[in-house]
Order: sequence, then C-alpha cells, then structure tokens
Amino acid sequence: MKKIIATSQAPAAIGPYSQAIEVNNMLFISGQLPVDPATGEFASDEIKGQTEQVFRNIKAVLSEAGYRIDDVVKTTVFLSDMSLFAEMNAVYATHFGDTYPVRSTVAVKDLPKKALVEIETIAAK
Repeated sequence: MKKIIATSQAPAAIGPYSQAIEVNNMLFISGQLPVDPATGEFASDEIKGQTEQVFRNIKAVLSEAGYRIDDVVKTTVFLSDMSLFAEMNAVYATHFGDTYPVRSTVAVKDLPKKALVEIETIAAK
C-alpha cells in the first residue's frame, strides 16, 4: 500500500506530483529545489546556499514520514552546470555520516525555476 507524504515544511509540489510516497518501508522523495517554503523563493543565488536549502527540504520530508537522513540509500543530483559539482559536493558531504548513499549526478540543460541544483532521494528503513 502506498502512502502519500506531504509537509508544509518543504515546498509544495509545483506540478501534478507528490512530495513523497512511502511504499513497503521505502520512501521516494521527488526532486527538491532550493525553495524556502516560508517565502516561496530561492534561499540563495549561490550553489552552496541552494544545496543547503535542498537538504533542509529533504530533511523536512524525511521527518514528516518518520525517516532520518541516515535512512537515505540513493540520491540523484541534477546540476545546471557540472562546473558547480565541487561546491555542491562539499555541502552534500556534510549532511551524511560515515556511510554515504549511492548517488548519480548529472548536468541538465535547465532546472525548474532556473535552479542551480535539484536532488531526488530514496530512503529505506
């Protein structure tokens, strides 16, 4: 049985999709943009600040579903430009303990709202 997860502590979906869905002790979180849910605006124009906001949003959705960042098993990082990788990666590394999830990182032509980064996440209990 699938359960829809939604929280006001992360940005609302900007299209016909859910923030997250839980199925069989696995949580699938839609790509999170660097939008501050309180203002509806980007938290920063810089990649470091945007990556931090993305993680605040991911953690809010995880928490709503009863998961923690340590439960994350897979991420997919979308960057507007691969030249941003090192700065994004430095922030990314600070959010996980000794065991990192598996990850794919790709550069894309464009992201919604002209974001610099978007991260989708899968967690498991």
